[in-house]
Formats: sequence, structure tokens, C-alpha cells
Amino acid sequence: MIRSGRGLIVNELHETSHLKSINSMAEYVKIKYGILGCSNIGRKVSKAIMGSPNSSLAAIGSRSIDKAKEYAQSNEFPTSTRIYGSYDEVLDDPEVDVVYIPLPTGLHLHWAVKAAEKKKHVLIEKPTAFNVNDLDIILDACYTNGVQFMDGTMWLHHPRTKSMQQFFSDPKLFGKLKHIESTLSWKVDENFLTTDIRVKPDLDGLGALGDAGWYCIGAILLANNYDLPNYVTAKNNAVKNEAGVILSCEASLHWDDGRLGTFTCSFISDWSMGITATGTNGTLRVTDFIIPFKANEASYSTTTQSLTDLESKEESVNHVVENDVPQEVLLVKELSTLVDGIKRLGLPVEKKWATVSRKTQVVVDAVLASIDRGGEKVQVHLQC
Repeated sequence: MIRSGRGLIVNELHETSHLKSINSMAEYVKIKYGILGCSNIGRKVSKAIMGSPNSSLAAIGSRSIDKAKEYAQSNEFPTSTRIYGSYDEVLDDPEVDVVYIPLPTGLHLHWAVKAAEKKKHVLIEKPTAFNVNDLDIILDACYTNGVQFMDGTMWLHHPRTKSMQQFFSDPKLFGKLKHIESTLSWKVDENFLTTDIRVKPDLDGLGALGDAGWYCIGAILLANNYDLPNYVTAKNNAVKNEAGVILSCEASLHWDDGRLGTFTCSFISDWSMGITATGTNGTLRVTDFIIPFKANEASYSTTTQSLTDLESKEESVNHVVENDVPQEVLLVKELSTLVDGIKRLGLPVEKKWATVSRKTQVVVDAVLASIDRGGEKVQVHLQC
């Protein structure tokens, strides 16, 4: 349910045809997940898998079986979860439907392709790859083998996001988008700056751009209905560590019709995760778009101005969107629904999520190129 400050109920956007067909079935079938590695983000997603009504945690694999056992125990995995001392054993498990890959970005290409070739559906952490060429290899493997692809961007699955999209598409309340600014930053400690995989060039060489910037770029694209910008320019102020990994950067996305998107992402600035989008008729603001401050509801505010012959009026509304379960559970539930449709109904692979990931990756690549060229204008091309 979506509540506004005026007590109105706002309808959510329509479901895809895939989900309509599948959700019409009365019962859920449990889709079984296998996890590669013992990452921190995997703790959150494993809980989501266990909390989703149509999902179950079938297997965990690590290069060390002792580490996998400890990880399973500390995260209270079901006793039925099979524990393996290698990633390959998870892929070879005939009971596993989906392989979740929260490994460092540098390992995504190998293990995602291998999973797809084993006919396993793929849930992969963001950034999806070092570049769009690697992502295309992953997607080709998924399409060739008829398996579903989805990245782990959780906020896209929150009902608030659908409500925000509805506001963006309202010609009366919002009008045409003119400018959107998105920010994601947090100040890490010295241990992070020296040991975390996100500052290692061979593991997560995109650094803050690939981690925090992925969200910022995704927010800008969402507000633009995933219409890619014509070009990007990075500010010539990116901060890098000694290994050349980005710790902080800023960039702008430009459309030929005058639309502008700007973002800041950083590992070395104070905590911030906001969106401000301005249209010809209204403005939207949200201050917690990545991780809602409250577990069971999330909000955003809008203002709409109207001009009459006598006066100018501004109407401000606070929209509160309620959710029964966290956004990570909604992500898993949607993926499992799609996989169930492929398995039981013979539905085709849903390419929506792959398209969203690929467009985000294309812009990440362009921003990185602009940073490397000292802030030069870089054209954005969907076909790379």
C-alpha cells in the first residue's frame, strides 16, 4: 500500500506479463539457491533467500570447507543446506536452480558463464563486470542456455521505487525531467582502504564508481526511463589510491534535449544516499533510496507548483510506501517467480533485468573512460 500525505492511495505500476502469468498460480514452488563464497553481502541475501516464500537455501560453497561450515552455522542456515569445499560442487549440485555470485567483480565472468553453462540461473552482485564486453559474454551465456539473469540491486525491487516511477511519468504532477542529482557516499575506515576487495585493482578495480556509482547511475537512468544519455563528462577531481582504484568521483550525464544528470559517489565522504529530481512541473526528493531507514515502510517527498492568473501555489506531499518484507526478500521472490515460470510454464527468459544491468554498465564504462581521459566528453553507445 502507498499512502500520501493527503491520504490518497496511489496504484502501483503494472506487473510484467511474466509475473502476471506466474502469480496467477495458487501455490509457490520453492526455487533452490546455491551460494558461491562467504561474503558479507551474502549474509544479507542468504537471509532473504530463507525469508522468501518461494525460495530455499540448498547449498553453500567456499574454497575452504571449514570456512563454509562456519559461515553456514553463524548465519543459521537450515540443516538441509549442503556445504561444499569448492564452487564447482555447487554448480554440479543437481538440486540447485539458481547460483548466487557475490564474489569479487574480477571473478564474475568466469563463474557466471560457468553457472549458465551448467543450466543454473544467475543472481550476481553489482557491479556485474569490469566492463560491458565481459557482461555481454555473461548475458550471451545466459541467453544461450535459457537461464534467467538478475543483478543484486535491491532498491529497484522496493514498491517505493515503482511509486517514484509513477510520479516521474505523470505529465501533470512532474512534467518532463530536466535535472536529477544522485549521491551515495560513506566514510570508510583505514582498514577498508587497505584490505577491502573494493580497493583492490584485480578484484574490484572499479572501486567507488562500480560500488556506489552503480546505484547513482541507476537512479539517474530510472528517472529517465532508461533512455541512455548522449554523452558523459567526469569532473577532473577523482580521488584514487596508490593502486589506481577510484575512491571518490563525480560526473554528469547529458542528453541532447537538455536533460542533465549529476552524481557523486565516494568512500571518503560522510554518509549520504539521496535523489533530487526536478521536472517542468514538480520535484521529487528521497534521502534513503539505497537502504530505507525503516524496515516496513519507505518515503519520498514531492512538490508540485501551479501558476494561475492570481497566484502561484506549491503543493508538498510526503508519500509513505508500506512493504511487508524487506527489499532484498522482494528481489529474491521476484527472481524465483521468474525461474519458476521458466521451469514449469516454459516461459521465455525475462530480459528486463539484463537490459537494466547492461545500460548501467555502459554508463559506468563511459564515466570511467572520461575519468581516465581527464574529464573529456565521452559518447555513450548501447552497442559496444
